[in-house]
Amino acid sequence: MKKVKIAILGLGTVGSGVYKLLERRKQEMPSKAGVEIEIAKILVRNLEKAEKKVGRELLTDDWREIVEDESISVIIEVMGGMEPACTIIMEAFRAGKHVVSANKDLIASRGKELLEAAKDNGCDFLFEAAVAGGIPILRPMKQCLAGNEISDIMGIFNGTTNFILTKMTDDGMEFEDALRVAKELGYAEADPTADVEGYDAGRKVAILASIAFHSRVVFEDVYTEGISKINAKDIQYAKELGCDIKLLGVAKNTDNGIEARVHPMLIPSGHPLASVKDAFNAVFVHGDAVDDAMFYGRGAGEMPTASAIVGDVIDILRDIEWGCCGRIGCSCYRELPVKAIGDVESKYFMRLHAEDKPGVLATIAGVFGNNAVSISKLIQKNTQDGFAELAIVTDLVKEYHFRDAVTVLGGMSVIQKISSIIRVL
Repeated sequence: MKKVKIAILGLGTVGSGVYKLLERRKQEMPSKAGVEIEIAKILVRNLEKAEKKVGRELLTDDWREIVEDESISVIIEVMGGMEPACTIIMEAFRAGKHVVSANKDLIASRGKELLEAAKDNGCDFLFEAAVAGGIPILRPMKQCLAGNEISDIMGIFNGTTNFILTKMTDDGMEFEDALRVAKELGYAEADPTADVEGYDAGRKVAILASIAFHSRVVFEDVYTEGISKINAKDIQYAKELGCDIKLLGVAKNTDNGIEARVHPMLIPSGHPLASVKDAFNAVFVHGDAVDDAMFYGRGAGEMPTASAIVGDVIDILRDIEWGCCGRIGCSCYRELPVKAIGDVESKYFMRLHAEDKPGVLATIAGVFGNNAVSISKLIQKNTQDGFAELAIVTDLVKEYHFRDAVTVLGGMSVIQKISSIIRVL
């Protein structure tokens, strides 16, 4: 039976999971994919450290040793970062090798040129693990849902922020306390910026929007806003309004262009995404034929991510066996504009402190009215030192109108401070 040699770039958490899962499934590969497999080489930075995990004969610290080995057919890139990952993948395609990657940073910014290089060289380039870890979403979008016109995608794409918000909601923690727990349990990195400021989720939204709407969206197109300014009082008000706060990635295909954004949002507690707790992820998709579909599971971690990667490897092995590599490549055959965030319509929750005296509410309402903002709900409480805390929920309004109103309110002497601004589903 034909044997296919595979190389792995990186032996960190995910790389170790991929190695273990491929070894676990080795005996089944002839039945699953029609070929045998052999892990031929693993690229690492530190040979001595890696020797504690696998045999020295498998290891190399020179990527050219892998790319130039004509016997290796499939490369799994789990090293992360832009470089040297991009250079290695491009050289791998030029050498006729197929690539599986989990590198969302690279794909969200340079996916177009990578897919084109794969096509030019008749290679497969699959990256299921780059968006939602162990949750299958890219393959369903490209295959199972290909008969649909997808109009909306909304989801929880980052387990770290979802864990933090769950702790704040269920245990009444402040952000910093919840972040500390997330670090202690290994859900958050030492530097959590990419997670808590929405960058990680933004990259995933860019990739998914490109596939769903068949038009290129890059990370730089995605508006990102994180959860570091959310506090326990915001969570309390959300509960009073029958809502939960989640960091959501949103992509919409509208008549005026694509919306691509990541930000905190109040969502009704009865919404399916509100029940997604802790480090779990979920993606909500709307298509004209399928209607609504939701994909739920573990969006990160050693073995869930390895699950998606090995699934891609098996797909490539089948393509090699049946001589149909490059079967499913870039699906961006449209050129749609991406809307500026100022042109996006949303509802808003605003919490502010204003002087507690006659006429102030009318003044605030007048500022909103003059800027085409309609108030849906208003809650007043917690008067202290002559200032009342107000919680205001608006109707749908274009972002630039709302921002204009906020600018005016921020400059008024009767307004002590604007504490929070959060969008509402």
